[in-house]
Amino acid sequence: MAATVYAVTTTLDGQNYGIIATAVSSLSFDPPSLLACINRDASLHDPLTKAERFCINILGLSNRDVAEHFVSPDLDRFAVGDWKEHQGVPILQSAQSSLICTVADRHAFGTHTIFIGALIEASHREDATPLTYFDRNYIDISAAPERQRSA
Repeated sequence: MAATVYAVTTTLDGQNYGIIATAVSSLSFDPPSLLACINRDASLHDPLTKAERFCINILGLSNRDVAEHFVSPDLDRFAVGDWKEHQGVPILQSAQSSLICTVADRHAFGTHTIFIGALIEASHREDATPLTYFDRNYIDISAAPERQRSA
């Protein structure tokens, strides 16, 4: 399945944490909320269990370098991209959108924890094309042709 690419970030005790994720979804419009499913083995998982806030940075095509850098182990993940601290979490200023949430709830299921975030602030760029992940590759879906449905 093709999926939007997200950089999920948080800060705990002055240290920034982040991972690339595709298991993110809107949850409710009232109250505005979303969920992020994070593997318990991910470097972000334990800090996020203790943090009060997190940010879902929706990556655009111009953020591919950030996505590729974030998946490299043992690197300062925030060395690539124009990051700034806002509302106590790292946000990527060039992201297509940044959604800052308070942690409203957590649910363990299988190998993951489902973090439910109550939206407290959102920013969006009108000129960004989404970065999409499909078949182990980052792709540009903006020029995808419309297909005619068969009857």
